[in-house]
Amino acid sequence: MVWKRPFFTLWTGQAFSLLGSQLVQFALVWWLTRTTGSAAVLATASLIALLPNVFLSPVAGPLIDRWNRRVVMLVADSGIALMTLVLIGLFAVSEVQPWVIYVAMLVRATGSVFHMPAMNASTSLMVPKSELGRVQGMNAALNGSMTIVAPPLGALLIEALPMQTVLAVDIVTAALGVGALALVHVPQPVRAAAPGALNVPRELAEALRYMRGMPGLMILVAMAVAINFVLIPAGSLLPLLVKNHFGGNAQAFGWMESSFGIGVVAGGVVLSVWGGFKRKIVTSQVGVVGIGIAHLVLGVTPGTLFAMALASVFVSGFMMSFNGAAYAVLQATIAPEMQGRVFTLITSLATGVSPLSLAVAGPLAERLGVQFWYVVGGVVCVLMGSIALTIPSVVNAEQLAAERAALLAAEQG
Repeated sequence: MVWKRPFFTLWTGQAFSLLGSQLVQFALVWWLTRTTGSAAVLATASLIALLPNVFLSPVAGPLIDRWNRRVVMLVADSGIALMTLVLIGLFAVSEVQPWVIYVAMLVRATGSVFHMPAMNASTSLMVPKSELGRVQGMNAALNGSMTIVAPPLGALLIEALPMQTVLAVDIVTAALGVGALALVHVPQPVRAAAPGALNVPRELAEALRYMRGMPGLMILVAMAVAINFVLIPAGSLLPLLVKNHFGGNAQAFGWMESSFGIGVVAGGVVLSVWGGFKRKIVTSQVGVVGIGIAHLVLGVTPGTLFAMALASVFVSGFMMSFNGAAYAVLQATIAPEMQGRVFTLITSLATGVSPLSLAVAGPLAERLGVQFWYVVGGVVCVLMGSIALTIPSVVNAEQLAAERAALLAAEQG
């Protein structure tokens, strides 16, 4: 098939780039954990990394739909690599404070705000709709593989090499990602008319009206807000759960991250071979319920049972791959010329609660214990996933979107 060579050239380059990004993220988070040992610092770092999703996504979406998506990804990847290069210099002269890490995370997250929606929107134009579910499974397996490799590799490198040498790996992998992008043609959506002058409020209003025409999508976004409110803090506090509750070191944290990655790979392989339930949204919500159960178990696991914690994290990763089917639903049901705006608007809405949740996460975790967030997050996930499966507009989202597209085509014809 002619689509495979350009897409998988791009996909392979991004796989290398992802490895470097995962390794840097692990190294920076553990540096903060080891240096400060503070829940508030980790929550602040996560908050800063999420701010671009909340405040820049509404602007990034309209721009991605206007600009050449290949160029967007090239600039984003290059900007992230440049920030890593600055960090290398600062670590080399021992001029790093927590606020420097905050700035680095902010810049890297800003690049991702543009890169990820551009990549998702490009995928729907490069891959046949019938293959999107399998490609999403492959993406999940890729992400999981990187999560398996990067943490133990990062832990090993942190113990053996200076921090600046560890970070240099990201420069090499970013170069491979940019090189692959430079070799392929990324198709652009066909527009009925020239987009005209940029008007962010108007274009976001158009995206919101488009979403309102899909009630199931609006319900899913509302549920994602509730889930993110409790799971984002849980993710940011995982290093402290390992260090304080289970008494682990960087290697133990690496094994925890790798266990999650193994689960993601296993789930991604199953999903790529099986393809999921006939209704992809059912696959996604089964994943949400499974993630909730895994978090709940992790939250009540005694500090002496680290093996049980690893098993819980494995299940969470496995079910995360199933939840990833939601992206295939969005790619298949949202018009290509709207995907940049809609994807970034969804991201902004879903993560908009993160400043509030992370602001209270640190103080509450220090008072009630880190495990508190995992128990609450697990209960919320189980409830949201179960409720979604009982709502017709959610379960039938793909069919309703197809009928809507046919009606619009008939009206325009």
